[in-house]
Amino acid sequence: MAVTFSDLHTESGLKSLNEFLVGKSYISGDQISKDDIKVYGAVLEKPGDVFPNASKWYESVSSQLASSFPGKAVGVSFGGKAAAAPVEAGPAKEAAGNEDDDLDLFGDETEEDKKAVEEREKAKKASSKKKESGKSSVLMDVKPWDDETDMVALEKAVRSVEMPGLFWGASKLVPVGYGIKKLQIMLTIVDDLVSVDSLIEEHLTVEPCSEHVQSCDIVAFNKI
Repeated sequence: MAVTFSDLHTESGLKSLNEFLVGKSYISGDQISKDDIKVYGAVLEKPGDVFPNASKWYESVSSQLASSFPGKAVGVSFGGKAAAAPVEAGPAKEAAGNEDDDLDLFGDETEEDKKAVEEREKAKKASSKKKESGKSSVLMDVKPWDDETDMVALEKAVRSVEMPGLFWGASKLVPVGYGIKKLQIMLTIVDDLVSVDSLIEEHLTVEPCSEHVQSCDIVAFNKI
């Protein structure tokens, strides 16, 4: 008898799947089958810990995707606007003849299956892209015009520069000579959002900061 699942991309759908899998290893029995693959394709990502049965099943299917599946499919359909047609068991003779064949995961793929796979791939790419956006720690020297420059005002002007992905850190005044001191300041940047060269050329060495700042030098630049 075919089993129907609906809206497996929602919490209510995952809850119904989790409840169905109580005491079960797979959708249609004790071995993985095409039914598991079809349901797996409709689940966008691994269910959370609040769905322990569905999560355990998802991990099991994931680990066996590269293997052949000896289990016999009984058929699964999906409810909703784009309901997939149930999988019908072929003649016994044909099933026996193909028993040892490798499973063709795309042989009877439905439009809903394709859409689910595409959504999962988009989610994975978005997640991967987000993780690749790293940060860097920068140590910068900010030099005044002369010994009469108000260093408190200079630091205030520097810290007044704000932009997404820029975080000012600790600072100190370091003697240079002849009564002149420079500001040495730490900053953290999100690499995809902030360019240190642009920060210096377009913000720190132009008005109003240039009233106090003569030049800036990068002392250290390290990836976090």
